[in-house]
Amino acid sequence: MSNVKFLTIAEVASMMRVSKMTVYRLVHGGELPAVRVGRSFRVTETAVDEYLRKSYFNVG
Repeated sequence: MSNVKFLTIAEVASMMRVSKMTVYRLVHGGELPAVRVGRSFRVTETAVDEYLRKSYFNVG
């Protein structure tokens, strides 16, 4: 657990190039696992990578 990197919602949104609201929807909808720290959420970098890997599809 010491090698786990936690990202803020803003960092995840920047990584995925979407709005923060989109990330909040993914978290609240259970599609992107997150940990609540006080009043904010933290998402592991591996969870973001896994979500993007599962969401990827080949076009064309």
